[in-house]
Amino acid sequence: MSHDRFSSVLSFLEATAVVREHSAALRFAHTRKTEIVGLSHALGRVLGRPVTADRDQPPFDRSIRDGYACHAADLLSGQPLRVSGQIRAGDAIELPRPKLPTGHAIEIMTGAPVPPGADCVVMFEHVDYDSDTNTICLHPNRLASHPPKPGSNIVPAGSEARKNDIVLYAGTRLLPAHIAAAAACGAATVQIYAPPRVSILASGDELVDLETPPLPHQIRNSNSYSLAAQITTAGGQPQRMPLVRDDPGHMQSAIRMALDADLLLLSGGASMGKYDFAAESLQALGAEFFFTGALIQPGKPVIFGRLPHATGMKYFFALPGNPVSTMVTFSLFVHPLLCALAGDDNRVPRFALARLSTEVRVSPGLTRFLPATLDGGLESDVTPVEWQGSGDLANTAAANCFLVVPPDRESLAAGETVSVLLN
Repeated sequence: MSHDRFSSVLSFLEATAVVREHSAALRFAHTRKTEIVGLSHALGRVLGRPVTADRDQPPFDRSIRDGYACHAADLLSGQPLRVSGQIRAGDAIELPRPKLPTGHAIEIMTGAPVPPGADCVVMFEHVDYDSDTNTICLHPNRLASHPPKPGSNIVPAGSEARKNDIVLYAGTRLLPAHIAAAAACGAATVQIYAPPRVSILASGDELVDLETPPLPHQIRNSNSYSLAAQITTAGGQPQRMPLVRDDPGHMQSAIRMALDADLLLLSGGASMGKYDFAAESLQALGAEFFFTGALIQPGKPVIFGRLPHATGMKYFFALPGNPVSTMVTFSLFVHPLLCALAGDDNRVPRFALARLSTEVRVSPGLTRFLPATLDGGLESDVTPVEWQGSGDLANTAAANCFLVVPPDRESLAAGETVSVLLN
């Protein structure tokens, strides 16, 4: 295949838009398998069916403070209120529930049901309690600073969710807060999407598996492991395939073997070198190319397309072989498509703003992603990591983000607000 295949090199924004377009189509058109799992095993999985409230939440008017349930108007009158009982969280509710008489208060604990007739809860520290008369009065200074009003410190029944309301939507990747919400709905099991399977093909005659001691001219296959980790983190199921030689026939055979997965990732062989056979092999198998490069650094030779298969068209990415390029292009382009295959409604990649701690100078023309460390304080500072290029794993491992340098900038000044790509 001639080098004119690189006529479809896109800008970063253009390449991002192409991936986003195909991801959006997948979310609507892709048929996903689902499975039932116990809630305790659902963390990090993507909901395939909504979780609904099995009853009103809260099921009763709930106190959110320790104090006294009473009538706000009684407190404002300045007259002592007689304490006529106590309600704790978990106390059985008598039916029908007696209505709180005017001029009375009931001691109540956080989470307990508010008695009918009471329209506020006043905190212990906002009243004076007279043990001789078993009465309370509002502190005089609280009348001005914290005047009681109807609804104070009460969460009304059903105000969080009504019975049969959707609490968690399909497409939600379950985080700890979602697990808690599902448990509150009584969802002992949830229906989740089966994770998409992703085949990983790393190519290069210089590569050896981790179990093989490398010769002086060889390097270890780190990309299959970094991609497998990124796939797992993104909710996919990685399949690391055997190493591929720098040979078109061997690569085509390996690609055919890997197409039983939902997505194919090739690492290495995507550039324009004499022994880079990824694009040539993909073309020979009938690939449709959406772009064959992006104006970014690292990762310019990234290729995106799809291949015909007996079960339907299969998407693929051919990623550059340099390890940092592989990780960056996964974050920018593979991750969004993988989320779509997984049914995940989250939008990735994720960026944030930070203050640059030191000046950065680059050559313009490419959107650059430089390994950096982000201080997550109130005013986040980002500092580039000194590195030796896209093969430098040792120094990149010290980074927790990538500083983004726009293609029209030759320098970024210290103190400037910049964009960072979050890992």
